Amino acid sequence: MSSSGSFIDKLLRRDAEHEDAHELREEARGNIRHNSMTFVLANGLQNIGDQAAKASTVLPWVISATGAPTWMTGLLVPIRESGSMLPQAALQPWVRFRKTRREIWIAGGIGQAFGLALVAFAAATLSGVLAGFAVLGGLALQAVSRSLNSIASKDIQGRTMPKGLRGRVSGLSTTISGLVAITVGLAVRVFGGEDLSRTVLALLVGGAALSFVIGAMVFRGLREGEAEAVPMTEANSWISDSWELFTHDAPFRRFVIVRSLLLVSALAPPFVVALSAERSGATMSSVATFIVASGLAALIGGRVSGVVSDRSSKLTMIVGAGIASAIIAVFIASTFIEPLISQWWWGPVIFFLLTVVHTGVRVARKTYVVDMAEGDQRTQYVAVSNTAMGVTLLIAGAISSGLTLLGPLAALIFLGALGIAGVLVGRTLEEVSVGYA
Repeated sequence: MSSSGSFIDKLLRRDAEHEDAHELREEARGNIRHNSMTFVLANGLQNIGDQAAKASTVLPWVISATGAPTWMTGLLVPIRESGSMLPQAALQPWVRFRKTRREIWIAGGIGQAFGLALVAFAAATLSGVLAGFAVLGGLALQAVSRSLNSIASKDIQGRTMPKGLRGRVSGLSTTISGLVAITVGLAVRVFGGEDLSRTVLALLVGGAALSFVIGAMVFRGLREGEAEAVPMTEANSWISDSWELFTHDAPFRRFVIVRSLLLVSALAPPFVVALSAERSGATMSSVATFIVASGLAALIGGRVSGVVSDRSSKLTMIVGAGIASAIIAVFIASTFIEPLISQWWWGPVIFFLLTVVHTGVRVARKTYVVDMAEGDQRTQYVAVSNTAMGVTLLIAGAISSGLTLLGPLAALIFLGALGIAGVLVGRTLEEVSVGYA
């Protein structure tokens, strides 16, 4: 962590007198370096858990190894993504009522650990439909718990770090998880054998659960200070408040619409994995290759996306959507070239490129929503936009799943078109980044 510490020190020395740093509370200004390092390490551990038990790469193999029905595979990403977003608008009045939000983040980490522990138990001991439902249930618990981390994380980051540092800190934690994911993937490839081992999968997911526990312990050291609590009596109906925010705040509404159109990079990778497994077979080597590809994407995308997001999170989002659509177009074209689509490495390469882009888009949209709001408005923006995204994910997931009846390529064409629309609408977003690096 010495290199990350020197990186943050360098940034803070240069920008110590920047006006955005003075908008922080006094206790936050005095602990920027400490809180940044704590945030990087805790979120890095959380991202490691995400990589080791990813719904788009690892959990489909768990479903396959336990003999659960194949239709359950199509529910993994929608449950993971929408489950972490849907509850947030309902939770935000409770979060704003609390003077400190660190404990909320810690509770979310522990909840995610319990959810993944259930998945690991299913991978090791259960079979068939029972195993599938246990996996989906554990994933749902992890997703709902993740909503606590998400809503608290943006709020804490906005109150403890100045603009110009937030995107880089998020990117650095993603980079750390990428390094660990590459190591784990290579270890699975070397020691896991060729058969799809349930024991190895259970250990992998169990290790992910442990990383969430350690991350929660690290986050206890955050020096947050107290926020101004909003009495629960002042929060009317969260549904009406959310709707009023969406209908009356034009910049926020545009952000939600653009974010909805950026689903191309989030929903496309599982279809690439499915087509790759169909053409090259399901083995531990295949699992390991996709884990390594995911780790490399986090390693590269996390570092680069943090820097460019702090320069222009708007541009990073819309360029990412355009690149994702172009990658999908290339992959669709490759399906008509039999020698290429049958190669074991082609699917992971496409998956890697899409995941690099998704990493950039994800860091950029997190940075954008934190930078566009101030104070408790930030908590409301994050919660309402994530709940809206949860609904959108279910709708888009249902459409893309329905299109798979015509073949996975139909779903990919639909997602590619969404990305193009995201580029066009994203151009109307306001620029909220400070624009320096």
